[in-house]
Amino acid sequence: MSSPDFWNDQTAARALIEKKNALEAVTGPYEKLVAHQEELELMADLLKEAGHEAEDQPDVLELGKQVAALEKQYDHVELQSLMIGRFDANNAFLTLHAGAGGTESCDWAAMLMRMYDRYCQKQGFEVSTVDYQPGDEAGVKSVTLMVSGPWAYGFMKAERGVHRLVRISPFDAAKRRHTSFASLDVVAEISDDIEVVIRDEDLRVDTYRSSGAGGQHVNKTDSAIRLTHLPTGIVVACQAERSQLANRNKAMKILRAKIYELEEDKKRREMEKFYGEKGEIAWGHQIRSYVLQPYTMVKDHRTEAETSQVFDVLDGDLDLFIEAWLKQNRGEAAQ
Repeated sequence: MSSPDFWNDQTAARALIEKKNALEAVTGPYEKLVAHQEELELMADLLKEAGHEAEDQPDVLELGKQVAALEKQYDHVELQSLMIGRFDANNAFLTLHAGAGGTESCDWAAMLMRMYDRYCQKQGFEVSTVDYQPGDEAGVKSVTLMVSGPWAYGFMKAERGVHRLVRISPFDAAKRRHTSFASLDVVAEISDDIEVVIRDEDLRVDTYRSSGAGGQHVNKTDSAIRLTHLPTGIVVACQAERSQLANRNKAMKILRAKIYELEEDKKRREMEKFYGEKGEIAWGHQIRSYVLQPYTMVKDHRTEAETSQVFDVLDGDLDLFIEAWLKQNRGEAAQ
């Protein structure tokens, strides 16, 4: 990087810097953990020399708590070490769509939105709603969330795909078992210096009234924006901001991220890894099944990871599945 010719190829230079920063984001915390481990080992030796070895002594109990916390931190850094993709350290945009099935699928999409909100809270990520389209009777037809925090995309990309729910329907008076589907798309937020060409003539811009919170302003002005990229058919919407201009700018940011990812996928001929996994929102395309009746089980069909603790999963306990997917795809993570 100190070479005078380093910036001759700015695209290659930026890519190298991004890779260096991503590696340092993993090695830096790891080195701190190693130093902390050495401190705890020294503390344990001192307690042993002082004859404080009983497990119920305050100093020993405190040391045990610190060791347990250190183990969790090691696990987190280990997961980060699997994230070597160019944008894994970036923020992420999540878009949920209810599948066919009306109210059932809209309610399932709302359950998934809550699940991801809880998971992000546990990870320390911030979640904000970019666009929200409620269901006709209950739930949500579609919602776009922005997840902000270190490694948000690296973690959340493991969830991209179709999710299937089997349960006794709360909307069916006959209490019959129903199957519902919803899809999740995940793209990384990309910086403005990454070139993505979007021509004005390739865009259709629609305005509409926001359907989320916002009081009288939301109800009386067409501040929400929907952008359709005609060559690809990609549609994004934003109603999070109070002004039409601010919503358009945020919608363009999401559109740039989606188009960039699509183009990169085409170049590498790996469409199945990013959009192919999402596929049709119907039977046979799901990445994971959630069964509430007649038994309880969550099973990931990509990794075979499964658990009977379905309600814990719906409450945001996704570590089992995300870790399994990251380990399975560690050799392909540089996408």
